[in-house]
Amino acid sequence: MHDDLISRAEAWLAEDPDTETREELAKLIDAGDTAELSARFSGTLQFGTAGLRGELGAGPMRMNRSVVIRAAAGLAAYLKKDGHTGGLVVIGYDARHKSADFARDTAAVMTGAGLRAAVLPRPLPTPVLAYAIRHLGAVAGVEVTASHNPPRDNGYKVYLGDGSQIVPPADAGIAAEIDAIVSLHDVPRPDAGWETLDDAVLDAYLARTDAVLAEGSPRTARTVYTAMHGVGKDVLLAAFARAGFPEPVLVAEQAEPDPDFPTVAFPNPEEPGAMDLAFARARATDPDLVIANDPDADRCAVAVRDGADWRMLRGDEVGALLAAHLVRRGARGTFAESIVSSSLLGRIAGKAGLPHEETLTGFKWIARVDGLRYGYEEALGYCVDPEGVRDKDGITAALLVTELASQLKEEGRTLLDLLDDLAVEHGLHATDQLSVRVEDLSLIADAMRRLREQPPTELAGLAVVRAEDLTRGTEKLPPTDGLRYTLDGARVIVRPSGTEPKLKCYLEVVVPVADHAALPAARARATELLTAIKRDLSAAAGI
Repeated sequence: MHDDLISRAEAWLAEDPDTETREELAKLIDAGDTAELSARFSGTLQFGTAGLRGELGAGPMRMNRSVVIRAAAGLAAYLKKDGHTGGLVVIGYDARHKSADFARDTAAVMTGAGLRAAVLPRPLPTPVLAYAIRHLGAVAGVEVTASHNPPRDNGYKVYLGDGSQIVPPADAGIAAEIDAIVSLHDVPRPDAGWETLDDAVLDAYLARTDAVLAEGSPRTARTVYTAMHGVGKDVLLAAFARAGFPEPVLVAEQAEPDPDFPTVAFPNPEEPGAMDLAFARARATDPDLVIANDPDADRCAVAVRDGADWRMLRGDEVGALLAAHLVRRGARGTFAESIVSSSLLGRIAGKAGLPHEETLTGFKWIARVDGLRYGYEEALGYCVDPEGVRDKDGITAALLVTELASQLKEEGRTLLDLLDDLAVEHGLHATDQLSVRVEDLSLIADAMRRLREQPPTELAGLAVVRAEDLTRGTEKLPPTDGLRYTLDGARVIVRPSGTEPKLKCYLEVVVPVADHAALPAARARATELLTAIKRDLSAAAGI
């Protein structure tokens, strides 16, 4: 075992094109560090519908140039088999460690394989890449990003020519081509031959952002903005300037790209503490709202003054607000969301006479809904211009929510007032999440097995009316590893995260509200129910 491990590591080392990871691996081999080598050579990073994502480092279980070159070669082979020889692949990247290297390697591999490659001019938001695919008529796109993961991670996201992320069976097809690559020496990587795009594609994206706003709408809301050490700032500021909004006040400490994300434990606006600097800036400047992007700017977080201080709105609250705003503006088309998002969207769409669809989790599914006009999911992702960007877009979502805040401001109202109106009209839809991060992935499998073998019959005193194992699929949904419980007045979904070592439980309770005066009691009841569901679900899952 030991000799086999060392020889596999040495074979990998002989092919590794990166001096940094070569040195790292050589040290581990010299030290005979079998524990660390085992962790890195226990398999290969699996290419799935989220593409690749993992910790940077040497070896097949880490993100590095060798893994990326194989992934790019597999994608190229898949595209050629699919009849796209000579087609254009457009490549974007964020400001994380190694992102520019991975983008360059991808361009070299595509060029060597007889495809045309074009790389975005510098680190830019993921939605710019998603837009560029359709705008340039590409056959595929690659975004090098780990989105809001910890600083030591990076990732590789693949889109096909329709501008949306891959779904099965494309992921398995690409994975099979990656597995078929015997040696990196078989992958041609010329030093030149691809195009580095200029700002024309970014200018076209920015011109397109105007389309999300209503002509002549009020543009008065003042914002505090944080880029969370990512790549959103310049594009968001340019979009806000074009739209005629007041210039956002920046959270200076987080405004510039920094792959080490020094001011946050996790660069995700949903994580505790991530918004602290933004709230401090808001207390000092008293804006109408706070806006945050995640590091690749495909997500958008919104915070508002609530009483004496600031609070971040849940993704489901922003999802409902944007839907209500679009309905009021006369939007037509399908409103879609993932199954883990709030059922309030369905009620808003239904009352407006608009079609409503639920999909599996992830924008790769939401973006594929026929006739999509608006899509969102609770993890701060909103697609408000599906013709331009078939993915979540934190820049256009920020524009739309600031337009809504401006309109309400003109009426002497706030986003919270509109949320109250929606609760009175449709019932108070309160959502929460029970999210358990684990070191040992087997704990997640154990919890799922426990729930399958002994499904709860009641949670928080509410009867479980229907228990569904989503691995079997439903009439409308393809199979996925998840469990859905429909309760009398509540809904629970349990699933392993697709991108992080987490078990995620999505909870929603719906409490009827007679009028505005009944809202405080309804909120108290919702909080009580959510707390009790969390407690009972934890016990049932053994987490």
